[in-house]
Amino acid sequence: MNLIVTGGAGYIGSHAVQQLLKGGHRVVVLDNLFRGHRRPLELLGLGSSPALSFVEGSITDASVVEAAFSKGKVDAVLHFAALAYVGESVDQPLEYVNANITGLARVLEACGRHGVERFVFSSSCSTYGNPPEGMIPVPETCPQDPVSPYGRSKLVGEWIIRDFAAAQARAGKPFGFAFLRYFNVCGCDVSGLLGEDHTPESHLVPILMQVAMGQRSHIDLFGTDYPTPDGTCVRDYVHVEDLISAHILAIEKLRPGDARAYNVGIGRGYSVREIIEAARRVTGKPIPVKEGPRRAGDASMLFNDPRLVKSDLGWNPVHTDIEQVIRSAWNWFSRHPQGYKTA
Repeated sequence: MNLIVTGGAGYIGSHAVQQLLKGGHRVVVLDNLFRGHRRPLELLGLGSSPALSFVEGSITDASVVEAAFSKGKVDAVLHFAALAYVGESVDQPLEYVNANITGLARVLEACGRHGVERFVFSSSCSTYGNPPEGMIPVPETCPQDPVSPYGRSKLVGEWIIRDFAAAQARAGKPFGFAFLRYFNVCGCDVSGLLGEDHTPESHLVPILMQVAMGQRSHIDLFGTDYPTPDGTCVRDYVHVEDLISAHILAIEKLRPGDARAYNVGIGRGYSVREIIEAARRVTGKPIPVKEGPRRAGDASMLFNDPRLVKSDLGWNPVHTDIEQVIRSAWNWFSRHPQGYKTA
């Protein structure tokens, strides 16, 4: 297939490009490199492989989006491009509207012009907000009630895609879509080629890797009095390669006119303390902890019910042992202490 991957130079997007190229697909990456990197694309063959091309620019710029779509027939789009920091979204809500909603609209407009019939949207478990009692593990039927501008931007994105698909259907142009609502994505390509390089960094596993490398003095532990077995928050951690396998299965199974939504998480939770202890075992480093009060809005437990994505797509996560996941991260971080800037 000929695919466009928006945000394909980012952490999740570059892992998607890697797996798509391995599967024999041709990929056009569209990314403005705001938080992505050209280096992973070069490692994947940019400049030497006819199967990979790159258009640099913002998805909010219609001419840039058109340049990506004009490179040849487009069979499907995987839309990763977005701003994705909850705290930042609270401080800069209009930036999230621009990137996550206006940018999505520009991409959908191009889909309409070019007759694209399949679209996979990177959504988020943030669209659920704090699930009501009795809905953990979280099913796809859980009410969507986001509590942050980021979560709301993803939910509005889902609504826009549904409305666009309905309009396309009325025009006799069936448009199939799948929403993949992620839980906590972590780990790195197990071959060690690709990794996770964010500035700023806000995710637990990379921060633990930075502490282990001596780049941070400690890890902040927000809240130790939650109603969980060890008093810390419990979350579902899905390895990035398993997440991408769900995307590829969705693209393969999606048909024009389909409307699908799946939660993607392994179906069990690990507490923050469990993650810290696993990181200590994997790295062999002490990883100091500084305990503090709870953060506003943090749910005590949040993990996925994976039955639908498994039954519909045949998805079966491979990396479910948390030490295995962290080992894949440590393998990359320990070799790339300065991220993709490391020689």
